[in-house]
Amino acid sequence: MVFKRRDRRSVWRAVADFFWPKGGWTRAARYVKYRVTRLPDPPHRIARGIFAGVFVTFSPLFGLHFVLAALFSKILRGNILASLLATFIGNPLTFPAIAASALQTGYFILGTGGRLPEEVHLTLGAKILGAWADLRHNFIAMFTHEQAHWSKLIVFYDEVFLPYLVGGIIPGLICATAAYYFSLPVILVYQKRRQARLKAKWIALKKKAAVDDAKASQSGIEG
Repeated sequence: MVFKRRDRRSVWRAVADFFWPKGGWTRAARYVKYRVTRLPDPPHRIARGIFAGVFVTFSPLFGLHFVLAALFSKILRGNILASLLATFIGNPLTFPAIAASALQTGYFILGTGGRLPEEVHLTLGAKILGAWADLRHNFIAMFTHEQAHWSKLIVFYDEVFLPYLVGGIIPGLICATAAYYFSLPVILVYQKRRQARLKAKWIALKKKAAVDDAKASQSGIEG
């Protein structure tokens, strides 16, 4: 199993590793590159999977990126494991830039203008916390006599979620297309080199086996 760990991590260790993996983000990036280039699939299928994984990272449906990447990759007939690995492009270091580009594009498409309103920068966290508070309150209200609250959820949907959802399409397509055309030749070259190394190794082993057989035959004749 690619994603199965031998050591069980605590919740706090898992959270800490999410924001700063063991060995740093450089080592994590090298690991992802290593896994992608060694996938046993044609380069175009791997590249399609990378396209799917990068594209879904521009979606505000956090927590579903793995599922969406796998489904989108299956539709594109890409490598599903490559799509899951490609979601690594969305991490705590890149999410601020991804969110900013998606929101700004979304507000422009929806008619708010080419720049994010100043109050969005100031209250974005408050809107997210407010929506979470409404969700928690409404869940409790299902089992009590409390009245459900929707005002903060509506504000969050209109001013954050919808612009993010709509605006993430264009930058997502741009970055996913760039990732596809960048990764395709890289994977193709790597696979050809790896096949050449394996072929050379097989030929060397075959020659060694032939030499050993000849020595064994010669020893038998002399004996």
